[in-house]
Amino acid sequence: MWGGATAANQYEGGYDEGGRGLSTQDVRTAGSRTRKRTVTYLDGEGNLKEATRFEPMGPGAKGIIVPGRYYPGHQAVDFYHHYKEDIALFAEMGFRCFRMSVSWTRLFPKGTETEVNEDGIRFYTAVFEELKKYNIEPLVTLNHFDLPLYLANERNGWCDRETADLFTRFAETCFVRFRGLVRYWITFNEINCMLDWNKLGIRTDDPQEFHQALYHVFLASAQSVICGHRIDSGNMIGMMAAYGAMYPLDCDPDTYFNHLQCMHNMQWYCDVQCRGAYPAYKQKELERNGIVIRKQEGDEKILKDGTVDFIGFSYYFSVVSRAGVNVSMTGDQSHAVDNPYLKKNEWGWQIDPVGLRSVLNELYDRYQLPLWIVENGYGSIDTPEYDSEGNITAIHDPYRIAYLKAHIAEMKKAVELDGVDLIGYTPWGCIDLISAGTGEMKKRYGFIYVDMDDEGKGSLKRYRKDSFAWYQKVIASNGEEL
Repeated sequence: MWGGATAANQYEGGYDEGGRGLSTQDVRTAGSRTRKRTVTYLDGEGNLKEATRFEPMGPGAKGIIVPGRYYPGHQAVDFYHHYKEDIALFAEMGFRCFRMSVSWTRLFPKGTETEVNEDGIRFYTAVFEELKKYNIEPLVTLNHFDLPLYLANERNGWCDRETADLFTRFAETCFVRFRGLVRYWITFNEINCMLDWNKLGIRTDDPQEFHQALYHVFLASAQSVICGHRIDSGNMIGMMAAYGAMYPLDCDPDTYFNHLQCMHNMQWYCDVQCRGAYPAYKQKELERNGIVIRKQEGDEKILKDGTVDFIGFSYYFSVVSRAGVNVSMTGDQSHAVDNPYLKKNEWGWQIDPVGLRSVLNELYDRYQLPLWIVENGYGSIDTPEYDSEGNITAIHDPYRIAYLKAHIAEMKKAVELDGVDLIGYTPWGCIDLISAGTGEMKKRYGFIYVDMDDEGKGSLKRYRKDSFAWYQKVIASNGEEL
């Protein structure tokens, strides 16, 4: 199933339209490669402050929008008003599926309401029906890093167990109201990174607080899977993790054992959602660190019964591990070791197509579940060509074609030579959108160029890049013509 991937908080816009409430992503500013995005908030004493996604905000912190500041997600690239045009372009490319997310606060503005916002239901129903018109299957992510701001400010976010139940009600609403229009679902985007994007509500660096919040996320996912299967047995509900190839720096036994531990830091998120329990190595780690997860009777059965139907993952780069350094797949590679065999893109990400084949084999061997590459792509600065009147006439992006071509070739080997069960491939940012990590527009991934700059200025007109026609041929030939 060939297609492309987006996320509401980076693509949809219309942040204050149609009855939508504020989310934690709406208080995130713009950044750059050298300047991290921040959350604007009031501390417990009412002072205006900012923090990156890796910094705790302290007790009493409440996210706010500061008048006059630019928040790129507010407009994003305005799918809210351009969805028909965009979907027609996806259909022209030949998409068989389209990954998108539903904004929680478009259906439940504060997250606590008992009645759904019907304007939100109408919007997403219209989107799904437009996709159906072109025989494009939606792959819907229920949570792509966003959380109702009210729950973060007033209810302690994911630290509060009730948030898991409120999320399950949101998921149930989606399963019921969009039944017959959507059958492929993902519970949480990059679950191994998501709490970094939700520091509001998790206000300290206390590992006990972090792991309790994460436990509630696992419960929310499992409860939603159970609910989704009950409502429609035809639903396929998956998990999603940021996952990349990882290599030990050398054959020093300490380096290799550190490598195994770094791998466990990625794999245990999958273990819980695919096997229905915390793995033994994670239980021992929590025990050593004095972390005790507060549970309720019946929780173990929820996790066991709420295992997923497939594994979705993002793959952009590989990393090298070394003894004493904990390497993660968050995209912040400041502690990673350079791989002398690989080239880097403009943002320092190491390009490794063969690593994708390795990851496909690794995940399929470990879990024996169908896989779905739900993110893969090349972020770069694109330079349009203009005519004498200032109109865009062409966008040449051979670097993007080369990256995707190499990765698809390795993907084919994993399927045809290694026997991996692969459902689909949805490259990230099939149309230009806001970069999650930097908040920029100039870090573009799309086959479709959107006329907008890093300050939100531009016509928002859509233009086909060279990669548009290339991907069209790839899909038409089912990956044979690269």
